[in-house]
Amino acid sequence: MAKDLLRFATAGSVDDGKSTLVGRLLYDTKSVLADQIEAVQRASVDRGLDTPDLSLLVDGLRAEREQGITIDVAYRYFGTPRREFVLADTPGHVQYTRNTVTGASTAELAVLLVDARHGVVEQTRRHAAVLALLRVPRLVLAVNKIDLVDYDEAVYTAIAKDFTGLTTALGYPSSRVITIPVSALVGDNVVENSANTPWYTGPTLLEHLENVPVTSPDADAPLRIPVQYVIRPRTASHPDYRGYAGQVAAGTVRPGQEVLVLPEGLRSTVEAVDTADGELPEAGTGRSVTVRLADDLDVARGSMIVDAAAPPTVTEELETTVCWLAEKPLRPGARLLLKHGTRVTQAIVGALHDRLDTDTLTYSEPDKLEINDIGRVSIRTADPLPADDYADSRATGSFLLIDPPTGNTLAAGLVGSPLKVTAV
Repeated sequence: MAKDLLRFATAGSVDDGKSTLVGRLLYDTKSVLADQIEAVQRASVDRGLDTPDLSLLVDGLRAEREQGITIDVAYRYFGTPRREFVLADTPGHVQYTRNTVTGASTAELAVLLVDARHGVVEQTRRHAAVLALLRVPRLVLAVNKIDLVDYDEAVYTAIAKDFTGLTTALGYPSSRVITIPVSALVGDNVVENSANTPWYTGPTLLEHLENVPVTSPDADAPLRIPVQYVIRPRTASHPDYRGYAGQVAAGTVRPGQEVLVLPEGLRSTVEAVDTADGELPEAGTGRSVTVRLADDLDVARGSMIVDAAAPPTVTEELETTVCWLAEKPLRPGARLLLKHGTRVTQAIVGALHDRLDTDTLTYSEPDKLEINDIGRVSIRTADPLPADDYADSRATGSFLLIDPPTGNTLAAGLVGSPLKVTAV
């Protein structure tokens, strides 16, 4: 029987111990090879350390090892007898917010670390706001380095209360947030329960990761397949074959299903769902397939095959929330490229409605968005786009803004309602 898969991300401020925590998870679940452990042990000895520096199992870039920080998103794959995991260890520095957005964009859960000596800091609030903006369904607050405050329950309780107030303001229900006291360096409550925290009766981090419900936000959404490529082999054995290849971004596709092709507005029925291994009776979210339709339609890359009973809105006017990632500020009137699904179109930025202050969780009226700013922006596109509200479909409610001359990504954007925050 195949094990289910949990995609989760780590985030936190600089030196909160994210990479050490990830290294501890990999080490204690025996998910690293003996030669990797030996290499880490040798590197640790060279640094004059008495115990292995488990962060070296994750921080693979030379610059990361030299500076003792995480720069890139480090993806790690590991498993236990109960579940498989894909982990994205994201950077803590403010200038690498773009990497945090990337790592968290597909996560079903995020582990947010704080240093028990410092508690919830500005970067904690920023990351929590980004995670809420990206609609990451579940949060874990790992109060790390609990050993450095002598396993003080009062310190832990105060941090947990502060974080609960923050997540409540960001709209998280209490049932989807958990707080765990850990020491990544020593191993307290990471994989095994710690005798040093008798006052904590909850699960270890690994136990929670193994048992938390896994529900892909897009699995139960209406069908969405951005067309990547039109397949027409024109061979003797397949002279009339025409299929539309793409990944199922949301929902499920099956033969006999009534669909629309957007933005063209063409209607048809799914005739077959093909893969390299043959036809499928159905294919769910995340599966790459080739769809054959009953009618000969003019479908091209950039089109989207959707459930005819629940289509997205086709529009050229988008109300969006963007996380600005570039050094050059965003101002009204900017002419950019917008990538939505497999379609790239020209776009003009309209009004900048407001900017979210991630420290106070209040909105202000900006004249521009600086790097790492999160703001609500109106955008007009040259071509009509079949766009969902991000709250309904993460895959088809998100987009990128691109610099036309360089092709660099300038912003990650979400269609629809802005992040709502309430006073604590």
